[in-house]
Amino acid sequence: MSRQRTIEKIMESEYVSIGELVRITGCRYSTLKYYTEEGLIPFEQEEANLTRRFKRVEAVNRINEIVSLRKTGQNMTEIKERYYASFTSK
Repeated sequence: MSRQRTIEKIMESEYVSIGELVRITGCRYSTLKYYTEEGLIPFEQEEANLTRRFKRVEAVNRINEIVSLRKTGQNMTEIKERYYASFTSK
């Protein structure tokens, strides 16, 4: 079993794992996995069997945005439409 990095080390890192995102955002693992599978949180993965790596700042900002939108009553369909619309308008 590998050792967990300290919060300080995680906050200094450019990339984090999904488990580390759980620790720094307070969101459930299953929730973040769902957001990832829906394409709402971008990640890098060199090969199929390797751990997904998330750019810490970008992922935390995206998670905070999703949580805020959920608190305003938006459902996941609306959030996904908003997210994908931001790509097509650029």
